[in-house]
Amino acid sequence: MLFRQFFDRDSSTYTYLLASGHGREALIIDPVKAQVSHYLAAIEALELRLVSAIDTHTHADHITGLGDLRGSTGCTTLMGEFTQAECVSRHVHEGELLDVDGVQLQAIYTPGHTNESFSFVFRPSQPNAVFTGDVLLIRGSGRTDFQGGDPSRSWDSIVNKLFRLPDDTVLYPAHDYKGWTASSIG
Repeated sequence: MLFRQFFDRDSSTYTYLLASGHGREALIIDPVKAQVSHYLAAIEALELRLVSAIDTHTHADHITGLGDLRGSTGCTTLMGEFTQAECVSRHVHEGELLDVDGVQLQAIYTPGHTNESFSFVFRPSQPNAVFTGDVLLIRGSGRTDFQGGDPSRSWDSIVNKLFRLPDDTVLYPAHDYKGWTASSIG
């Protein structure tokens, strides 16, 4: 399993590159437009082929690199079914299982930060990681006061969906402002 976490200092955004290593196919989560050349260099250095690029949500501080990655690699760009983003090749739905060369992610609709937010559970049959976008951060949660945010939906997403994952599930958010790289559901 190959796993890389990238950080964009300007937006405090984390991006994640995952690949099983077997067939050299990879996926990327929450790519930042300004960092696309950096991701492409890493993909080339690791001898991977990017097949999917996923955004957990769109937002003013989350300037997506989906379109640029699709243009450079021919990858499929994915977002949740409620997005209005035009750079999306395919929409995912609640509970849908994504499989890229054995790397499995299950889509979970987690609105609240935005009305389109999705989280992605890694290895859903035995969850050991979750990519939460901004709905759940490390020791905090994303704002709910603009762009389709809703505090009660955020609470429901966090408490009734994400907190039901095992305590040792590693939490990877889309942003962090204190230098923390990961946490856990517990």
